[in-house]
Amino acid sequence: MKKTLSITLSLLLLLTVFVSCGGDKEEPAATAAPAATAQAEAPKAEAPKAEEKPAETPAPVVEEEAPAPVVEEAPAVVEDEGVKFVISNGAEPQSLDPAKVQGVPEHRILMALFEGLTSIDPMTAEAIPGLAESWESNEDGTQYTFKLRDAVWSDGVAITAEDVVWSWLRELDPATASPYAWFPCMFIEGAQAYNDGTGDASGVGIRALDEKTFQMDLIGPLPYAIGALEHYSFAVVPKHAIEEFGDQWTQPENFVGNGPFILKERIPQSKIVCTPNPLYWDADAVQIDTLEFLSSDNENTNYNMYLDGQIDWLTNVPTDKLASAAMKDAYKASPQLATYYYVFQTEKTPIDNVNLRKAISYAVDREALVEGVTKAGQIPAWGIVPDMAGYDALEFPFDDYDDAAETAREFLAEAGYPNGIGCPTLEILYNTSEGHKQIAEFIQQELKDKLNINVELVNKEWGTYLSDRNAGAFEISRAGWVGDYQDPNTFLDMFLPGSAMNGGRYNNEIYELLVREAATIADPVERLGTLRTAEDIMINEDQAIMPLYYYITVNMIDTDVWGGWYTNTMDYHPPKAIYKK
Repeated sequence: MKKTLSITLSLLLLLTVFVSCGGDKEEPAATAAPAATAQAEAPKAEAPKAEEKPAETPAPVVEEEAPAPVVEEAPAVVEDEGVKFVISNGAEPQSLDPAKVQGVPEHRILMALFEGLTSIDPMTAEAIPGLAESWESNEDGTQYTFKLRDAVWSDGVAITAEDVVWSWLRELDPATASPYAWFPCMFIEGAQAYNDGTGDASGVGIRALDEKTFQMDLIGPLPYAIGALEHYSFAVVPKHAIEEFGDQWTQPENFVGNGPFILKERIPQSKIVCTPNPLYWDADAVQIDTLEFLSSDNENTNYNMYLDGQIDWLTNVPTDKLASAAMKDAYKASPQLATYYYVFQTEKTPIDNVNLRKAISYAVDREALVEGVTKAGQIPAWGIVPDMAGYDALEFPFDDYDDAAETAREFLAEAGYPNGIGCPTLEILYNTSEGHKQIAEFIQQELKDKLNINVELVNKEWGTYLSDRNAGAFEISRAGWVGDYQDPNTFLDMFLPGSAMNGGRYNNEIYELLVREAATIADPVERLGTLRTAEDIMINEDQAIMPLYYYITVNMIDTDVWGGWYTNTMDYHPPKAIYKK
C-alpha cells in the first residue's frame, strides 16, 4: 500500500511540474500558473493521513473547474459619420489659437473653425462677406466701416463689434507674443506702436461704433486691405471662453468658435476632427458631416493612404511619385502665389558677410533644381515676388549658370575664402519632409562642387523648426512664403525690422523706407515701382535671402466625387464650400 501511495504521489509531483512549466509558455497562461501549482501541492499536505488508514485513502481527485459561461459581447456601435472628408494636412499644428500660429497646416484648420470679417471665394480666393455682411470706405481709402451680420458663437453667445476690437488688440498685445502680430501692423494705424510698446491700445485705429458696426483706420490707401482680412491674424475669437479657460480654451471640451465647423476631437500627432456648427449663420451651406485633418508629414504614407481611399484630399505628392500621380485625373497642378527660398541669418558669422551670401546664391543652379529634383513644373526664381499684374519678377542676371558659378567663386574670394579655403562648415536648417531634404542635399552638393564649401544639414520637426527660424537660431534656413493677399507687398513687408517672419534679421534703412512709403502711395504704378526698387535692394545688393523657385501647387482630389474644390493662385480651399456630388 505504501508503494502504491508512493507511486501516486510521484505521479502527482510530475503533474505539478508540467502544469507549472506550461504556465510560462504564453503570457496569458503565466498569470494562472501560481493557482495551478497550489492545487497540485494540496494533496502533499494530506500525506500523513494516508498512514493511518491507507486502505481507505482514495487517490486525490483534482476536479476541473466548470468553464466560465460564454458571454457574447454586444456588437460595437459604429458612429454614423455621415459625409466624411479627410485631408492630409501635413505637420502637427502649432496651436488652434489664431494668435499662436503662422503656417499653412494651421490655416487650413482655422478656415473651418473661425470666420473673420471676410471669407474666401473658393474659385478665385478673393474676399467675400464673412462675419461682416457689408462694408464701405471713405473717399481716400484709408478708413473702412463694416456692418456685422446677426451671428453667434458656437455656444450661442452673440458676436458684437466689441469682440472684433478685443480680438485684434489681443493679437497686437506684446504679452500675447503672436508670431503674426507684425501683419496687422502693416495695415492698422497705431498698431505698430502698440505692438512694439511705444504706444497703448487706445492709439490703435479700430473701434466699435455700436454692437454691429466696426471701423478701422489704415496707415494709407491700401488697395489690398480687404483681401488680407481673411487672414487668421485678423481672426475674431471668443473673449468669454478665453477668459474662462485661459490657454485651454482650444481644447475640444472648452472650444468656442464662429466658423462653419466646431472642434469635436483632437488626438496629437494623429488627427483633428470637426463637425458642423449648428449655430453658424450659414449652416445650411455646410455639406460635410465629419471633417478630419490628419497630422502627418510623411509624404509617402499620405500618398499610399490616398491611393487606398483613406484620404480624400492629398495636399502634396512625393517627388518620386509625381510622374505616376500626374497620370491620374485626380492630380491637380496649378501655379501658386508662393516662393520657396532660403533665408540667411545676416547677423551671424560668417553669413553676415554679404559676399559669402552672394557666392552661395550665385552657385545654385535653379534650373537643375526644378528639372532634376522638384520635377513638378516649378519656375526658377531670382526674386521673392512672382510675376503679378503690373509687377514683373526680378530677372536672372546672367546668360547661363556657368557664368553665375564663375561670379560666385569671385565673390567667395572677396569674402576671404578663395576656393573655399578657411570657410567654416555651414548649417542648413529644414523641417521634416523628404522634399525639403532632397532640395537641401542638392544645395549641399552644389556648394561643395562649385565653391568647395562643406554644409551640414539640420532637420527638425515643424514646431521646433519654426521656433528656431523665428528666433534666428540658424545660419541658413529653408523657408517658403504663400502670399496672404494678391499684391507684391505681401512678399516684402515681412522683411522689415521687427517682423516675426524676419528670422534672418535683415535690416536696411532704405529698404524699410521704400516699403513703408509704398503703403502711403495712391497711384498704383508709382506704388508698385517703389516696391520693385525695394526688392532689387534686398536681392541684388544685400542678398538677404536666396529665392529658389515659384511654387506649383500639387494636390490630389477626385473632383468627380467632390464639388466646391477649385484650383486658384492662393491654394485656398475653404471646407465650407466642399460637398459630395
